[in-house]
Amino acid sequence: MEPEFRPSPLALTVLSLLHAAPLHPYAMQRLIKQWGKDSVINVGQRANLYKTIKRLNQAGLIAVRHTERDQLYPERTVYELTGAGRKAAHEWLTNMLALPRNEFPQFPAALSFVMMLPPHEVIAVLGQRAEALRQHLAEIDADLASYSKVLPRVVLMDDEYQLAMTRAELSWIDGVLDDLRAGNWTWSYEEFADLASTLHPDDDSIFSRPD
Repeated sequence: MEPEFRPSPLALTVLSLLHAAPLHPYAMQRLIKQWGKDSVINVGQRANLYKTIKRLNQAGLIAVRHTERDQLYPERTVYELTGAGRKAAHEWLTNMLALPRNEFPQFPAALSFVMMLPPHEVIAVLGQRAEALRQHLAEIDADLASYSKVLPRVVLMDDEYQLAMTRAELSWIDGVLDDLRAGNWTWSYEEFADLASTLHPDDDSIFSRPD
């Protein structure tokens, strides 16, 4: 096994799919989308899937089983899980479930610099996000209601998690918007310019007003 191989959600997905049966890459991508797992696994770019498969193969975690040749389809390489891959899949899965990890999503990063926008603009953009979250919440809720009629709960845990996290985020944003609209808190360029000069009294360039 390649010592520098870094686990990823997509790599874990490939190993997990091959845990059930040998598959070619197109079948993997199709299953991910059919099962609705593309909402938590990024397979938008097929090149990323093929790159991950190549690295897993080079690391000895998967192996080529055979190549399918059919006049109706391009040549397809079928992969299978190796013993090392089976062990890695178990290790990655348990670690990802047990250990919280800072995954650096975009929204908290943007929030860390939200003071660059005036309060009225923050109200507008967070209002847009809240509306998008409400729509997403309704979609997840509908999917769960439909899937839970035919599928066991254990295969819907990712949907349950998304539902809970989306509800929590929407509740928090609604609270922030209520405070901003009520005028309970605000900020200004001058406020942060003064703060910057206090923290860095010798550097006049920090928070300098743009021309």
